Amino acid sequence: MEESWVNTPESPASGSDPDETAGTDLHLELSGEGSLRGQLADALREAIRSGRLLPGTRLPPYRSLARDLGIARNTAADAYAELVEEGWLSARQGSGTRVAQRAAVHPDQQRGPQRRNRRRVLHDLMPSSPDAAAFPRTAWLTSARRAVAAAPNDAFGVGDPRGRPELREALAEYLARARGVRTEPDRIMICSGFAHGLGLLGEVLGGTWAVESYGLEFHRAVLEGAGPRTVPLTVDASGARVEELPDRGVRAALLTPAHQFPTGGPLHPERRMAVIDWARSSGGVLVEDDYDGEFRYDRQPVGAVQGLDPDRVVYIGSASKSLSPALRLGWMVLPGWLVDDVLAAKGPREMWSGVVDQLTLADFIVSGGYDRHLRHMRRHYRRRRDLLVDTLAERAPHIRVDGIAAGLHAVLELPDGTEDAVLRAARRQGLALDGLRPYRHPDSTMAPRDGLVIGYGTPMDHAFSGALDALCLALPDPEEDEED
Repeated sequence: MEESWVNTPESPASGSDPDETAGTDLHLELSGEGSLRGQLADALREAIRSGRLLPGTRLPPYRSLARDLGIARNTAADAYAELVEEGWLSARQGSGTRVAQRAAVHPDQQRGPQRRNRRRVLHDLMPSSPDAAAFPRTAWLTSARRAVAAAPNDAFGVGDPRGRPELREALAEYLARARGVRTEPDRIMICSGFAHGLGLLGEVLGGTWAVESYGLEFHRAVLEGAGPRTVPLTVDASGARVEELPDRGVRAALLTPAHQFPTGGPLHPERRMAVIDWARSSGGVLVEDDYDGEFRYDRQPVGAVQGLDPDRVVYIGSASKSLSPALRLGWMVLPGWLVDDVLAAKGPREMWSGVVDQLTLADFIVSGGYDRHLRHMRRHYRRRRDLLVDTLAERAPHIRVDGIAAGLHAVLELPDGTEDAVLRAARRQGLALDGLRPYRHPDSTMAPRDGLVIGYGTPMDHAFSGALDALCLALPDPEEDEED
């Protein structure tokens, strides 16, 4: 029976002994039911089906796997052969036995409920993600080489929890110039992203926080995990209704003034002044989430609210949208009276953001690479935005599109009661996207709105038109709306 596997790459030459150290480690749990071959085959199928073994993963030689599991070699060989025949594995001379590429694209190979519930994602229109292919690799590497070569020796010791001075100095200049932020380097603290900074502030400020009625549930969860509870502020076309703040009895307010997320639009100038008046009179704090303030298309730049009162506003930004969420770099611009408390909450040493990335971003900003990249991406995302709007105007003119003057997403308004049906239709088209209702605060008194939150940053250029075609096929047509 063992000789039936002689054509596989890991079979030893005739008369030779197998290498006792060959192969990689592979954790499998056999069920204890049925034949050992069936148990092994099922365990491998489940590891592939669940994504634990990705397409192209090289498996250990069957002899090594048999030895590790304490089973007969021909049992392991037969299980491998069975899965090769079914298409789960591929075996080629010189490349070993690997998880087949087709295992990722043929869900009909899967068994049971998982096959019925899982659909393949063809088009990613999830909001808030940048175009990963547009990351400025060459310019970033140039800055990295220059920054590492120029860095002092102490940069490679224990990290300062405030962040590298080179980056804080570069950010102070950039934020003042580009976003109207008023600060000094010693009031800037580096964090690993917006959520990290928000969690630190929640721990320090405590109390009850006001948040926008529509926003990220994840951010509400971060706050509540740090201690504060959240109460919603009504959101309309002019942003959050900050006149509700005095009646909420809150310690802090978390707002997205430059571009309300996800409904779109900046905070009205009168409301910008009103929230500052509230903070001054109540001793409260405005936490300003400037998540995509650099990306505006059809309007004049909207400066940061922090510039109106640096002592009552905490400004938080990050590189997640402008460069990549993989960098895990963010920054808090703090009032002077908050610096020591937030520093104490963060801890005595830097455990979150890598020093090399901090030094690289500092050089990238100072050298002008960051500004060049943002100008390029602004044009890039505007073309994406325009194609989305033009396609919908031509093929779905009955669908209203909001929130398109800035950012990386748009909101498509849907007829009442249709959001769930449209999401199901989108899944059938292989679309990954968000409905609007999950963004609503559970305690909001606002009537739920039906809609889609469409991110246009993620798809590759060559795939974007196909994603829009699939989106249009998922949208309700006007005749259906009239019948409803």
